[in-house]
Amino acid sequence: MRKSHGPALKKPMIDLAQCPLCRGRAVVKGVFYELPCDHCSASGWVAAATGEALALDDLVTQLSMRLQAAIRQLEQLKRPQAGGPEAGYQGSNRRGAGGTNYTGD
Repeated sequence: MRKSHGPALKKPMIDLAQCPLCRGRAVVKGVFYELPCDHCSASGWVAAATGEALALDDLVTQLSMRLQAAIRQLEQLKRPQAGGPEAGYQGSNRRGAGGTNYTGD
């Protein structure tokens, strides 16, 4: 383990799980109407390791990190991937003179 002083430079990603009481819905069934879940602070998410609710500022940070990762994954899936014979022409293969692209034409 390395010694360090001060706060961590990067916020660690905490594994989240659905709240066992509200099953991720953020509300529980009352007698006449739905009430905010007290166990998960009405978020629907708890820490997977401990099963306890996160502080609201930590929860917002963790959900934002997950949303950003999901958006990056969607953007990556949206990009068309070249297939077939044209796949060799799309990127640089660094085989030409001076490291330029050589296609063999």
